[in-house]
Amino acid sequence: MQRPKVIFFDAVGTLFGVKGSVGEVYGNMAQRFGVEVSPTTLNQSFFQSFKAASPPIFPGVEPQKISKYEFEWWQAITLRTFQEVGVLNQFSDFSAFFTELYQHFATADPWFIYPDVLPTLKRWHQLGIELGVLSNFDSRLYSVLQALDLAQFFTSVTISTEVGAAKPDPQIFAVGLNKHNCPAQLAWHIGDSLKEDYQGAKAAGLRAVWLKRDE
Repeated sequence: MQRPKVIFFDAVGTLFGVKGSVGEVYGNMAQRFGVEVSPTTLNQSFFQSFKAASPPIFPGVEPQKISKYEFEWWQAITLRTFQEVGVLNQFSDFSAFFTELYQHFATADPWFIYPDVLPTLKRWHQLGIELGVLSNFDSRLYSVLQALDLAQFFTSVTISTEVGAAKPDPQIFAVGLNKHNCPAQLAWHIGDSLKEDYQGAKAAGLRAVWLKRDE
């Protein structure tokens, strides 16, 4: 098998995951604002709200306004999450709660790195293979990669909110490839989503690897 010029990685669920669950993180933060809610119920509600949302892409938006759109996109999902479990009216200041929650996910605190990640990145880095991140996350990804001490391994970070296209759209893969001046057939993409990562990368002409993480 020919050695790839570039290997792209998905971010959440591939390089790092949420400690415990999203519901636990949301629940713990809500508790600090005087709102008690079951983390399990909250987790289910979050994923329903997340799946119902349109993709985080803002075509035509000026680059300096993207962070505002990202914030509002996540705020709508979070508001719906707490609305669905019937506790939204218990917040005295939902806006202050969400701002703190949003900033929390830009730090290392809610995340853990999967144990196979660092040895793999170090190995491929030593072999001289270029590494990139290709994700449907938002611009907080830059600070998360820095905080987790992963940024040093990657020469490119490509995210849907900046490209205006989300995986499995071939456009986001094309933008990532262009950053490395690499044809699709010389690149791999590794990710945990069958549709977004495996099928998306394959359709874009990359060698696709589906990483089936345990839930």
